[in-house]
Amino acid sequence: MGHVSNRFKVATAAVFAGTAGIAGAALVAATMLAVTSRQAAATPVFAQQTGLPCGQCHVNPAGGGKLKTFGEKFKANGDKLPGK
Repeated sequence: MGHVSNRFKVATAAVFAGTAGIAGAALVAATMLAVTSRQAAATPVFAQQTGLPCGQCHVNPAGGGKLKTFGEKFKANGDKLPGK
């Protein structure tokens, strides 16, 4: 009967170790998501503020993605139109 108790202890320890490992991995993943920075994304607000279409700055007329020369200048100017 003693050997059954030992098996239970080993099995229980393995379950808790597995749970701790999963919890630890989840904690690391959550920390990485919170700590890592993301590149700023353009929003339609810029188009509303400037009165220009998204395609004025972006290669894609719908906005987002690669910038045209005008968009690069807009970005380099602190997201302000030249002369403002």
